[in-house]
Amino acid sequence: MTAPSQPLFDPFTLGPLDLPNRLVMAPMTRRRAADGKLPTALMAQYYAQRASAGLIVSESIEVDPLSGLTAPTRPGLFNGKQQSAWRQVTDAVHAAGGRIFAQLSHMGRGAHSSQLESGGRVVGPSAIAATGSIYTATVPLPYEVPHALSEDEIAAIVAQYGEAARLAKDAGFDGVELHGANGYLIDQFLRDASNQRDDRYGGSAERRARFLLDIIAAAKAHWPGQKIGVRVSPTNNFQGMSDSDPVAHYGVIATLLDREGLAYLHLVEPATQPEGLPQVAPTIRQAFTGPLILAAKYDLVSAQAVLAEGRADLVAFGELFLANPDLPERLKRGAPLNPADKATFYTEGERGYTDYPFLV
Repeated sequence: MTAPSQPLFDPFTLGPLDLPNRLVMAPMTRRRAADGKLPTALMAQYYAQRASAGLIVSESIEVDPLSGLTAPTRPGLFNGKQQSAWRQVTDAVHAAGGRIFAQLSHMGRGAHSSQLESGGRVVGPSAIAATGSIYTATVPLPYEVPHALSEDEIAAIVAQYGEAARLAKDAGFDGVELHGANGYLIDQFLRDASNQRDDRYGGSAERRARFLLDIIAAAKAHWPGQKIGVRVSPTNNFQGMSDSDPVAHYGVIATLLDREGLAYLHLVEPATQPEGLPQVAPTIRQAFTGPLILAAKYDLVSAQAVLAEGRADLVAFGELFLANPDLPERLKRGAPLNPADKATFYTEGERGYTDYPFLV
């Protein structure tokens, strides 16, 4: 009898990087940063524990200097102190034999004015508020109507991404991922429900992609294209995000990204979409000829299937990697998996962070 195909554990060449397997640790906000949005020794331990992943993509790292400096919160990468603090993380991952990309992000309309430094503004491509509420330091509050960015203000944010990309290189990361998914600022520009501009950054899918393409150009001042990835989520409806025709529009966007010679395109879309949502992955797979990462609720069986059928090149795991620092070995051996403790996802300290057990 022929043994079942196990492509998840095959090595993969990602640009200049040789990955030992095709498991990617997905970016996951954990809110363990110290005052000043500084990475900590505990964060270095957390990532190093998971260095057996083919590739680690860091938690979302803020590029905006006015994004707020309270802790515990999301880490930043917009000054030298943060760059030096991230070096302890990358050194720890590399010492453990791993590879790690920095995920660079801007919250855009997903922020709240109470969380920003003096002079900071809630911004977006258009003056359209996200839906739902945001947890502030006191109580949940409705999302605010963002300031619609001018072209000069867009250029300033593009420059912030470029500076963060430079600092990521100095911090020892192996590459950067631009966060264009899950309702963050790049995603707000890409989708037409949140972007209703009538200038060169709005309208057609090509023009809505201009912000992302400008950021890629800024990152390329410091990194080759083969060390820059992009994450997108065409059908994720978080914070009221939506698009009138995600299949057609992201086919165009993927074609534009294909010309950039990127390390990969990282698509948030489960193997089986909820009823009413289209499957965008086949269109993106056809339009984008570089490596494709799929993410969202994959398990061993579904991951092996999409790889064996050529629907993706790598698969990202979030919650499973959070709770199982040795996930590749557990999956390969068919060992039991630790359950994730959701109550500790965004709390302080090592509980639910660095205390998940390894296989004996």
